[in-house]
Amino acid sequence: MKNSIFIICSSLFLMFSCSRNVEKKDFIEDLISKMTLQEKAGQLNLIPTTGFNKTDSVHLWIKKGLVGHVQKSIGVKNNYELQKIAVENSRLGIPLLFQEDIIHGYKTIAPVPLAEASSWDLAAIRKSAAIAAREASSAGIHLTFAPMVDIARDPRWGRILEGAGEDVYLGSLIAAARVKGFQESNKENSNILATVKHFVGYGASLAGRDYNILDFSERELRETHLPPFKAAIDAGVSSVMTAYSAYDGVPLVANNFLLKDVLRDELKFKGLVMTDWETVGNLVKTGIAKNDTIATKMSLLAGNDIDMSTKKYVNLLPEMVRKGIISEAVLDNSVRNVLLLKQKAGLFKDPYAYFNEEREAKELLSEENIQATKEMAVKSMVLLKNKNNVLPLLKKKQRIAIIGPFAKAQKDLLGWWSSQGNPNDVVSIFAGIKKRVPQTSTISYAQGCIVEDFEIKGVEMIADAVRAANNADVIVLALGEKEWMSGEGGGTASLLLPGAQQQLLDAVAKTGKPIITLIVSGRPYVLTDVVKKSTAVLQVWMPGTTGGTAVAEILFGDYNPSGKLTVTFPFHQGQVPIYYNYKKTSHSFNAGPKNNRYTTTHRDITSDPLFPFGFGLSYNSYSYKNLKLDKTTMNKNDSIKVSVDVTNKGKYNGREIVQLYIHDKVCSVTRPVKELKDFLSLELKPNETKTATFYITSDKLRFIGLDYKTTIEEGAFEVFVGKNSSDTSKLDFWLE
Repeated sequence: MKNSIFIICSSLFLMFSCSRNVEKKDFIEDLISKMTLQEKAGQLNLIPTTGFNKTDSVHLWIKKGLVGHVQKSIGVKNNYELQKIAVENSRLGIPLLFQEDIIHGYKTIAPVPLAEASSWDLAAIRKSAAIAAREASSAGIHLTFAPMVDIARDPRWGRILEGAGEDVYLGSLIAAARVKGFQESNKENSNILATVKHFVGYGASLAGRDYNILDFSERELRETHLPPFKAAIDAGVSSVMTAYSAYDGVPLVANNFLLKDVLRDELKFKGLVMTDWETVGNLVKTGIAKNDTIATKMSLLAGNDIDMSTKKYVNLLPEMVRKGIISEAVLDNSVRNVLLLKQKAGLFKDPYAYFNEEREAKELLSEENIQATKEMAVKSMVLLKNKNNVLPLLKKKQRIAIIGPFAKAQKDLLGWWSSQGNPNDVVSIFAGIKKRVPQTSTISYAQGCIVEDFEIKGVEMIADAVRAANNADVIVLALGEKEWMSGEGGGTASLLLPGAQQQLLDAVAKTGKPIITLIVSGRPYVLTDVVKKSTAVLQVWMPGTTGGTAVAEILFGDYNPSGKLTVTFPFHQGQVPIYYNYKKTSHSFNAGPKNNRYTTTHRDITSDPLFPFGFGLSYNSYSYKNLKLDKTTMNKNDSIKVSVDVTNKGKYNGREIVQLYIHDKVCSVTRPVKELKDFLSLELKPNETKTATFYITSDKLRFIGLDYKTTIEEGAFEVFVGKNSSDTSKLDFWLE
């Protein structure tokens, strides 16, 4: 902006004078001492810009110092206007902190987080978060409500798409990578503050219904749900968002044990804690608090520094302090956390640093961002079947029928949390293939059916799809779910593809033509019949802005798929929840050839998943040989070297993700049958062999003991190395 330098300097002079060191802590204490109770409460108030009328506008609230943070205000022009009011027209000139859901991209939308996790590429995941941060910061956003690190093992839960899957170890690494991507990977003023959520256990929601009750032990809390939060905190995350749910009967927003004893004392988190949307008021709805005053007291005393959207803090706290219901010292502590966060964002140094329209125009949808996002998309896609090597499509001349309700979809490729992503910017699957297909080939299209809700619609369109299939050499069938069917509030009872898609598949399969099925979804579906009737199956997820381009590159062999699942795909929806690292029981999980009923199995179906955790095919096959340990005994200060030779048996360059799992054979508490403890990526040329090397150290053998503290015990262990959690080789070792 033309006069930005003058505005910045004059504003800073009006606020604090240019000589004041706004980076020092005593600056914060001095500022707190000047604030009225109402201004203090205002700093704890996070509101959307919607819901105001002409006589009670958001501008007036900001001018009165009643707002500390703003969400759902997008773009430099809008946010600059609001910031100018806060800095130049409020009594103390305290800048606003602009916050938003930047989950997997701002304008250039990356694959949904569950898809990104399937890349097993921490550097690429971090880079994707950095791109989101660059774009969001260029548009005047300071903080994102991400990453979501909830471990999720029930694909009926819509928000499974927002996390990294079912595994604690991998989920923790991805949590740290995304925090660093948002906060540390760009130059100054191009990063944004990260918020890890939802603290804690939100992913354990019963029956896959969002906001539902949940009930799990302290052991599960510490073994499964806390580690990704610890990883994010250790990575320097700036803020924590509490969950909608309750733990041990106490809602998280009022849970002193978790927010104080665990988060502050055990995990040593020093930053800011915020509620989720309207969760202060939810204490009244759930019957925990009699009224809003009690709910506000419970929330603030538990340690929630920011109230999102309810205005309970700003409306009630000043009078509560005056009446002695809340001490001013407690209020000051939360104000201090808010101001320290704003100081960390550089707002007191330069409140307008994020508002540059030229930078915004240059950054959004830049060629660099689009290219990097496409690279993330191809790494995220998982090849589930490839019978007779039908893929890649290498023939120079062939007739390709592109069929299905998601072939020309654009919005559905963006996924639920798509921020400012525009469907018109999305490359559809049809468009991606059309651009990439050899000129000597021809393509045709048929929608096949209509998916606009869960009802069966458009069956009359199947006949056209069959005609297109009969006139083709190969069929690309794009099936899946609408973008709103997953995500927050997107719980589903059925894991079968919605609408008439099964009928469409059945009809097209009867043509006998090769079918390459693409699954557009934010969750695992039960694909048992889809796999049976398809020649090849590619899980493309909700791949974002460049989705169609990425699909085409894989189909035509420009990229050799390397993604691996980070969540188990069930054979039948009655198996849910199903995951690889279940705990060992007294009875076998294998019924054997005689189908022994006295086992931990189902009578009517297999107990095996359709696809296990870690599964993913390539256009190559990879052989694993010579698994060995450099010794079979170690002590707590020692390590064991594990090595295996991996050979590319195919004719394409490829990337293989080698996975290492460990099982504690005898332990004072029940332990999983195996747990992922390490992995690495090998880039292999055709016929090339490389040795994958791991080191088993004592930290990989630790667990939560009887006293709920991390411990380690001597004894026998098993180490598994292989392509996925099921296809492994095993060796024994001993810790003494």
